[in-house]
Amino acid sequence: MRRYLLTRLALTAPLLLLLLTATFVLLRVAPGDPVTATLGDRASGERVTELRHTLGLDEPLWRQYGAYVGGALHGDFGRAITTGTPVWTTIRQKFPATLELTIAALLVAVAVGIGVGAASARYRDTPLDVAGRVLGIVLYAAPIFWLGILAQLLFSIHFHWLPTGGRTAAFFEPRHITGLFTVDSVLTGNGAALWQALRHLALPAVTLGLVIGGVLVRLVRVNMLQALRSDHVEAARARGLPERAVVLRHALRSALVPVVAVVGLQFALLLSGAVLTETTFNWPGLGLSLFHFLGDRDYTAVQGLVTFYALFVVAVSLLIDVVSAWVDPRIRYS
Repeated sequence: MRRYLLTRLALTAPLLLLLLTATFVLLRVAPGDPVTATLGDRASGERVTELRHTLGLDEPLWRQYGAYVGGALHGDFGRAITTGTPVWTTIRQKFPATLELTIAALLVAVAVGIGVGAASARYRDTPLDVAGRVLGIVLYAAPIFWLGILAQLLFSIHFHWLPTGGRTAAFFEPRHITGLFTVDSVLTGNGAALWQALRHLALPAVTLGLVIGGVLVRLVRVNMLQALRSDHVEAARARGLPERAVVLRHALRSALVPVVAVVGLQFALLLSGAVLTETTFNWPGLGLSLFHFLGDRDYTAVQGLVTFYALFVVAVSLLIDVVSAWVDPRIRYS
């Protein structure tokens, strides 16, 4: 296991360098100067020159690249042109909201994927199986913002069950401990704040989770069908075990082993989908901040947030690889 972990860490280093280089190059080849594109005619020539010097944009590209990579590896993601605040401050303030939404959406995706996929495989070629497969295709193909708008129209405008957006109601924000409103509400014993946090979290989490759940439905179904035909499942049936126990204890457990790795890959899609979801539901996370920075053409802030996203996804992917190697004995450590 130690050798496998060291190998994965060694492979992560060039991947990080490639991601950082791609982010730097893509933003540098964009037309226009970042400061001029952001401020336009609102700043004088002296102010533009001062900002360019402060941000290091008057340095040679190789020196800008070295400063960018070195700063990213040390947690310095630059300073926003429009607000003048360090990007890390925005990350520290907004990332807990994005993390809470992502975790909740992942739970929804896993529940939908495993539930529908396992049921479709168990009742193969029945109307239930057809409905499950169609549902998986529709969920995967549906745009996130479209599902979000439909959910708002149905559950917020028509039935008045849930709020259309935001993270919590006025005066119900819990005392800050972790930054996750649901967790902080539980830790402080604030039941009213927990209820409001869950009500505001429900629509964006379900919307984002359903899209990713469509991918897991097909994956779980295929693996479940293979597991149901495997020798150890037939042996369990031959021992006279109830069909429910055969499906849940033997077939489903075997089918879920490959799902662990795919869930890690879908985590990156959850983060990217959070940008549209947060914008649709006015969820105050990193995705909404990135949307505003893009609208303001604040290239330095966009570069910092994209870099943080890339580093976080790489870290999660590494963690998932290690967990998969620990769970699945078929993965060799050498």
